[in-house]
Amino acid sequence: MVGGEIGKMAETENDVEVIHMWSSPRSTSTSLMYSFAQRDDTEVFDEPLYAAFLRVTGAERPYREELLSKMESDGNKVIKGIIFGPGPKKYRFCKHMASHRLHGLVDDLMKKGKHFILMRNPFDVLTSYDKVVPPSLTDMGYSSMVSIYSELCDRGLTPPVIDSDLLREDPEATLRGLCDDLGIPFQAAMLKWEPGPKPFDGMWAPYWYESTHKSTGFKPPRKYPSQFPSSLYNLLEQSLPFYNLLKRHVRQNAAKSFHPPLPVPANEKLLAWVDDVILPRDSATVSVFDSVVQGGDAVWEGLRIYDGRIFKLEEHLDRLFDSSKALAFSNVPTREEVKQAIFKTLIRNGMFNNAHIRLTLTRGKKVTSGMSPAFNLCGCTLIVLAEWKPPVYDNESGVTLVTATTRRNSPNNLDSKIHHNNLLNNILAKVEGNNSYADDAIMLDKDGYVSETNATNIFLVKKGHVATPHPDYCLPGITRATVMELVDKEKLVLAERRISLSEFHTADEVFTTGTMGELSPVTKIDGRIVGDGRVGPVTRRLQNAYKELTMGSGVPIPTYPQP
Repeated sequence: MVGGEIGKMAETENDVEVIHMWSSPRSTSTSLMYSFAQRDDTEVFDEPLYAAFLRVTGAERPYREELLSKMESDGNKVIKGIIFGPGPKKYRFCKHMASHRLHGLVDDLMKKGKHFILMRNPFDVLTSYDKVVPPSLTDMGYSSMVSIYSELCDRGLTPPVIDSDLLREDPEATLRGLCDDLGIPFQAAMLKWEPGPKPFDGMWAPYWYESTHKSTGFKPPRKYPSQFPSSLYNLLEQSLPFYNLLKRHVRQNAAKSFHPPLPVPANEKLLAWVDDVILPRDSATVSVFDSVVQGGDAVWEGLRIYDGRIFKLEEHLDRLFDSSKALAFSNVPTREEVKQAIFKTLIRNGMFNNAHIRLTLTRGKKVTSGMSPAFNLCGCTLIVLAEWKPPVYDNESGVTLVTATTRRNSPNNLDSKIHHNNLLNNILAKVEGNNSYADDAIMLDKDGYVSETNATNIFLVKKGHVATPHPDYCLPGITRATVMELVDKEKLVLAERRISLSEFHTADEVFTTGTMGELSPVTKIDGRIVGDGRVGPVTRRLQNAYKELTMGSGVPIPTYPQP
């Protein structure tokens, strides 16, 4: 029914449950309508609000006048008498273009029935639509789909979002998932249909349904796409933000949906600073032309927040600007500009305690891909990523380390005094640690002496004396320097020297230091128990001194009440 028979009311008096599909054109919507038509409990209506859309918007179509003469063009009459009229089946599937959701239609359209959204990449929608009618943003319906999604969410009716390509790649899994979301049983008949026109096709079918009429089921996506016409570039730019917003909510098939859980669920809705703008988590991205993407050409810092204060902010900024100078960055933001970006990001997130910031400064965007800074546009890219993040190590029971075969970079190759984003040397060691089920990996220098771990500086305690490796190969961390000051303040003996691996194996105590994890006791190295396997007295003493220091120092965050 509908399309050729839109004016005829069903003669039964059975109430039906309506399933609304909202889609952009050229999105496999007709195939999905054919799929639902194969069910023994469902009738389908093809774009019942099309005539109303043409009448209200004045949109031109090759068949406009014929369609208006044959279909009811009063949208509210269609809703009350046709969409929600009686019918012979339990379910009624209504295929809608999202652009047909017009203002002024009765509330029942969205309040009643079950809804879902079908979407397709605008690259394919635009090129396909352009073969019949020149497209417009309204016709594409992406903004309308976002509006429909938002309206349904506000009503507590969050709709499933189906991706056309996923449907075509794995029809059965996608349809089973959709039916489950809609609360209806899946029927295997939905996977196949007979070729040719259908009695419920709209009268516009000869213009749009040629390939669907040749089909007998969902066709897999083409291996290679069509060339995208540059004439549609502006429409693509207008459509993509709406598409990308909805794409985050696409129902994934089980095989594609696995991802590690967030360590802190509250970080799902964080806000990040990227290049002078604060953005939601999934929108906080950098350009493919950014220097950090092109060659890891960036510097970074880790900051920790304690009770409304940023600990050691000035020291971290000193190192950030020293690193950017060493890499010959130009047009670097001022110290005050970086501070304000940090403050604003924290305030927007309401993060004033137990939070961590990954502060990154890249050389900036390039005009074309390549290594040379000569390709860079004016200005660096500043990223402030603030997260709820407690210390990442078990600072009560201790951590386990193994020694990596990957050696720490020599200053002959890449000086670790520059806090740069080229972390592959560390990552390779971390992979070794992960493969050994250790928390981190110790990295040696070229002569076999201990340098640091893949992520932290390292200390040992022997007979009450504290020692840490020279920072010839490692980054002399700010937490490391802080702990060295605390060792002196606690009137302990400190040595900074070359230390062999066996000295760590036989130490009374070992601990690591870093902004991310603070001061972390080590209880096992390469299978050897450190000391008695518990947190040692010197380590605990320094942990307490460090905690006391963090509670009473740091740069205050504006707007946060200070004691």
